[in-house]
Amino acid sequence: MAPKRTETTAEPLAGDPKHAARATRTAGRRMRSLLLDGASRLFKARGLAGTSISDIAAAADAFPSQITYYFRTKEALFVEAACRDMLYVARATEQAALRTETPRDYTRALVETVTATDSVAFFAEALALTRRRPDLAPLVERTIERLHAEGMRAYAEQIERHGWRSLRDPDASSRRFWALAIGVMVEGFAMGRSSEEMAAEMLRVLGDQATTKAAGNALRLVGSGVTEETSEGENET
Repeated sequence: MAPKRTETTAEPLAGDPKHAARATRTAGRRMRSLLLDGASRLFKARGLAGTSISDIAAAADAFPSQITYYFRTKEALFVEAACRDMLYVARATEQAALRTETPRDYTRALVETVTATDSVAFFAEALALTRRRPDLAPLVERTIERLHAEGMRAYAEQIERHGWRSLRDPDASSRRFWALAIGVMVEGFAMGRSSEEMAAEMLRVLGDQATTKAAGNALRLVGSGVTEETSEGENET
């Protein structure tokens, strides 16, 4: 027996148009989420070319027409799924780093969480796809800016919370981290490296981001509460 498929909208509530509209929006959000979940699993396992719209619809217990309704094309769904996964990874790295007490443990937690997943490589494929599909570039650009903004916020909060001394501006630290993560993992997947090897390489290239040593000649970043060192000196973790 064929599985029962989910419709795009909920049954209207008689005599209550506002509730009916809310139910319809909720059903739409739920369907989009299911399609993105199914697409993410399949794209990571089979790639864009090896995954059909019918495959994704079956994985989400939906109709193929629902994919075109919500995402227009398979390529647009690929990019949105990759962007969503990347933001999930960013949230996971932030949560892992919250439990650390030293700058080096903080960096290691970030790196090990990022390299333990294939979501960064998935996102890199979406970046490459936008070269041929510039109409999809705005979503990628918004995702990158959100990565940087949230990374900067999380890093600045850790610096202030622990009283560490940042060796770079928080925005520069966040941008450098994600640029290295994408580069190291694209190379690592291409070379068949393990997640442990990619983590070790990323830690080597990234180096120290902050020190616990009391600041000497320092510049306070206006509005951030973060102290940035004008000369690095010796790190102490």
